[in-house]
Amino acid sequence: MNLLRERYRVDLIELQAACEANYARLLRLLPDMRVSAGERRVALSQGDMLLGVLVIRVLETCPYTTTVQVSQEHSLPWLPVPRLEVRVYHDARMAEVVSAENARRLRSIYAYPNAAMHQPDEKTQLNLFLGEWLSHCLACGHEMASVL
Repeated sequence: MNLLRERYRVDLIELQAACEANYARLLRLLPDMRVSAGERRVALSQGDMLLGVLVIRVLETCPYTTTVQVSQEHSLPWLPVPRLEVRVYHDARMAEVVSAENARRLRSIYAYPNAAMHQPDEKTQLNLFLGEWLSHCLACGHEMASVL
């Protein structure tokens, strides 16, 4: 019986694939993020009940990068409200989560256990979560205002 755990290693291919897919999803939701500092709201509802509103807000635009905040408003009272800061690299066509809630500058690997109780692969998990969240909004979301 081996009592030593194998050290976690970043699966760079998986992380890059998730970031590339997130770039494509963000571009579908906010195609003009490079030229204007705006925001987009996508409503998620079930029947007549509003479950939440995805808000993608451009925080900063530079020649090769854009920083956006992805958050949710009007969610169910018992549901924690996610808020992610995402750096979009237009030259590499990738979008990476750079902060979540109060955690800034996410590391690729965390020692475990640690004081903040981060998972060893927290950065990868957050990027995968962003992908699932954006995919759900693309599949099930709709515009807030009715189209005339």
